[in-house]
Amino acid sequence: MSAPELFAPLALASGAVLPNRIAKAAMEENLAGAGQLPDARLIALYRRWSRGGAGLLITGNVMVDGRALTGPGGVVLEEASDLAPFRRWAEAAQSGGAKVWMQINHPGRQVQVDQGGLAWSASDVQVDLGPHSKLFVKPKAMSEAEVAETIARFAATARQADLAGFDGVQVHAAHGYLVSQFLSPLTNRRTDAWGGDIEGRARLLVEIVKAVRAAVRPDFAVAVKLNSADFQRGGFDQADARAVVGMLNDLGVDLVELSGGSYESPAMQGEAADGRTLAREAYFLEFALELKDVARMPLMVTGGVRRREVAAQAVADGVAMVGIATALALDPDLPRRWREAPADAPVAPRLKSANKTVVAMAGMAHTGRQLRRMAGGGEPAAQSSPLVALLLNQLRRRGLIRRYQRYLAARA
Repeated sequence: MSAPELFAPLALASGAVLPNRIAKAAMEENLAGAGQLPDARLIALYRRWSRGGAGLLITGNVMVDGRALTGPGGVVLEEASDLAPFRRWAEAAQSGGAKVWMQINHPGRQVQVDQGGLAWSASDVQVDLGPHSKLFVKPKAMSEAEVAETIARFAATARQADLAGFDGVQVHAAHGYLVSQFLSPLTNRRTDAWGGDIEGRARLLVEIVKAVRAAVRPDFAVAVKLNSADFQRGGFDQADARAVVGMLNDLGVDLVELSGGSYESPAMQGEAADGRTLAREAYFLEFALELKDVARMPLMVTGGVRRREVAAQAVADGVAMVGIATALALDPDLPRRWREAPADAPVAPRLKSANKTVVAMAGMAHTGRQLRRMAGGGEPAAQSSPLVALLLNQLRRRGLIRRYQRYLAARA
């Protein structure tokens, strides 16, 4: 049997069918409006991406608890949230024929001090970024009751996404956020049933997936984003990833996206703290191919893809979906252009600095600036300065923090 083609549909176990094998992977938009809800900007951005030709759009992380955000401009969807703006968001994302999945997340310990809110984690291990560590809150080790509350919150957010018209959710268990913190032995030092060996460390993810699957309709897609590795010595590794994928096989998971890294080791941007050199495109492809023999669900690989031949080869090699992130911030029409002829995405400029944390922050700020341009009705400026983007982002962040703190006060 010949390998599927990049623009062939993909049928999932839930019964959903994705139009092609290209996904817009999640990027943190930080574009919430008043009340941490979607507004006209997010709706415009996803309408723009929907006409670009990707078969699947995965949103930036939507928070399951308004007291705990990855950034002060994050969208929150809880049991009592107004669903009207979420319905408009889903409709815009689907307007060009794409399916849309909501990525649902909890930051755990990755909460900055100036922002405020809760910083819960598996254990009270602070983010280690050297001189930048003080930017992050020292987390509180979660109680049994707080673990149970968090599982229920993931299920409630998934149910609300279903009611709002989204086609699925993706549980974020990567990049050093809460679920990833439970999975990693570097951040999970618990001695109870939620820690210890990989079965204990994976228990939070397993229970979340079970609760989510039970909360949504049968043909609503449930996916997981998982680190192939933490890229930190002593952290979550490929053997752990194999074990977790095996656990997910029988839980009704439609797709697993493989990524890697965290704030401490931003491998998702090509930087590995443990010294490993990542390929310039399809960073995590080799890890995905090694997991094919374990996974009974389709696998998706994300990380650095910008050329059609790289994406097509990944699919030919047996990866079901190829996720594209930064390239679609620079060229939202890339999948549509790939249908017509081979085309490369622009390459974003890179800040020259020996400080990898600052380089990563500047890269994310540059990407975020392109998203805001499209959300405002403009087009990306791929070659704009990452340093200027970083400075503008710091100014913008101050205003978002003030608004978020008023939101927290109103909740209280």
